[in-house]
Amino acid sequence: MDYYPATLSSDESDLFAETIQLGLEERDFGFWAVQICDDVKGEASPFIGFVGLSVPIWDAVFTPCVEIGWRLSRLHWGFGYATEAATQVLEYGLNVLQLGEVLSFTSLPNARSMAVMRRLGMTRDENEDFNHPNLDLNHRLCRHALFRMSDELWARR
Repeated sequence: MDYYPATLSSDESDLFAETIQLGLEERDFGFWAVQICDDVKGEASPFIGFVGLSVPIWDAVFTPCVEIGWRLSRLHWGFGYATEAATQVLEYGLNVLQLGEVLSFTSLPNARSMAVMRRLGMTRDENEDFNHPNLDLNHRLCRHALFRMSDELWARR
């Protein structure tokens, strides 16, 4: 949660999980759990975070839209899990759901997430960077980079 304004309390985390579940029940997408698959029999694979599609509920020049996002535990950064899972999510969103375009955004200090967006082949026009409407203009995380992936660009990669 380094690039979020605050960590969630236990109650807020439970509410977020309920919101994710309701979203999955209402449409054909949402945030899906990410687990490390291994061949160890009889042991549960560890939950390391989530990756998926959502619809931002705040206003910006590019909303309404569908965004792809991820949150993985720090212990699992740097192994390609976010890129691997997000590739599958983009495939699903663009080819199965036929969304046409999927966006992603993060605060400017979040170089790791921007690197994932670039590895996915998403494009950024710095003129589209924006101030997040839910953050104070003086907040260190206010300024966000916006990345795009179209179905046409996805098909050419």
